[in-house]
Amino acid sequence: MNNPVEPSHHRTPSAGAAIPKDAAAVILLRHHINPADPEVFLVRRSEKLAFLGGFYAFPGGQFDANDAEAPVENCDDAATLVAISCAAREMFEETGVLLARGGKALTTGQRESLHDDLQSGRMSWPDLLRHYNLHLDANDFTFVGRWVTPPFSARRFDTWFFLVNSPPKQQPRVIKGELETGEWVSAKSAYECWQRSEMLAVPPTLHALKTLAAGITENLVERFLSVPHAHSEPVRRIEFRPNYICFPVRTPTKPPATHTNCYLIYTSRAVLVIDPGSPYEDEQQALADCVDALVAEGRRVTMILLTHLHPDHIGGVNALRSHLGESIKVAAHKLTAAGLPESIRADVLLDDEELIELDGDPRIVLRVMHTPGHARGHLCLHEARTGTLISGDNIVGLGSVLIDPPEGNMRDYLKSLRRMQVLPTLSVIFGGHGPAIANPQSKIEEYISHRLEREQKILETVREAVSTLKEIVARVYIDVSPKAHAMAERSVLAHLEKLESDGLVIQSSDGGYLATQAKD
Repeated sequence: MNNPVEPSHHRTPSAGAAIPKDAAAVILLRHHINPADPEVFLVRRSEKLAFLGGFYAFPGGQFDANDAEAPVENCDDAATLVAISCAAREMFEETGVLLARGGKALTTGQRESLHDDLQSGRMSWPDLLRHYNLHLDANDFTFVGRWVTPPFSARRFDTWFFLVNSPPKQQPRVIKGELETGEWVSAKSAYECWQRSEMLAVPPTLHALKTLAAGITENLVERFLSVPHAHSEPVRRIEFRPNYICFPVRTPTKPPATHTNCYLIYTSRAVLVIDPGSPYEDEQQALADCVDALVAEGRRVTMILLTHLHPDHIGGVNALRSHLGESIKVAAHKLTAAGLPESIRADVLLDDEELIELDGDPRIVLRVMHTPGHARGHLCLHEARTGTLISGDNIVGLGSVLIDPPEGNMRDYLKSLRRMQVLPTLSVIFGGHGPAIANPQSKIEEYISHRLEREQKILETVREAVSTLKEIVARVYIDVSPKAHAMAERSVLAHLEKLESDGLVIQSSDGGYLATQAKD
């Protein structure tokens, strides 16, 4: 394999976006069995992880302070040296595979002992290599791209990817922790698995699988580096699942989010646009270009659908409608339509249990779900065939959901969450902000438990004769910055309204809240 090539420089991050952390990953390759369809070691990240839990990926992680001190031969570039060291260390930590020269003489037991030394902290990575007379060689690591997480994510990484041939007589195994499973799989079958909506992966993983599925060829590295995203340009069109494009657009939304996800659901003939939320011309143009590319392939836009009426979800509706032609219909729930600004017109009123069918291949049928709570007219969309749920702002991949009365209602919200929880098929949630959610059941349970725990604390606080919103927030939201207390007051109000309807609190004449006799 070739030496790593010089990657492009960082791009300037979007305003307010998290600064990417340096990271590295190894695409461990086993192609001697069938070069036309090489095998890769693919892992599934633990569903408990906050960042991309449940996604399929390659072993890797962020740079460590000691990585720069590891011995790496045939490498004159300091940044590349650190990236190679990080990639090798993460591979060893997560799978037990030691990508170091001089390691052939080590037995399986000796490698396990070294792994224990590293994991326990008895030895650092550089000290471990030197102590056992091991070193890394840059010639063993082929640079195949540097991908930057798009700015819609709160956690972002600038990840170096390296192709590495699997060392003989070493079998990777998943070390339980950040990873759940790992296995050798042909690149072609893994990519086909994604095409059948049976797995979730981020764009660099999919690009690697698709590239390797075409076989080991002389221009393999060139094919890896043929897309601008492999040179640190963040992906705009993110397809976590076939036929579902997540297109984050910059919006004046609430922190920590900086973007709102617009979704383009498409078949061979049709495109449905959901929540074109950006009021900014450059973002509106970028979205229009993406839609135009789909239309140029023979599709027509059937509808623009709004999940709810908040400004960061409707800010680009008129711009896209003007671009596509005034004949394009805008659809929403009747309560959303009634609350829209006069400048935005909803032509189609959707109600609970209606079906939206996109003709073409594949045939996609979306069931409309009226799920009030975050907003009175909030809609979700569920596709039973693949278990896909478009959740709008009821469940998000970044930050928390604000329930702000009178538009927001906590009782309705919990009811909507429970309805989504019992869907017969549910494998992924596409929320209004942040990455896709690959652990939908546990995420919904987490949402419900968190709200009920918060509500119980609020009730206990009121029972202790703490009556005003500000006082309750100060007692209950001790884990939240005072800067967020104004929003916390709205959430507490939503809980108090529910508790009042439950008969557990009453509002006094001075506006404070008092506990009633506790129910058995």
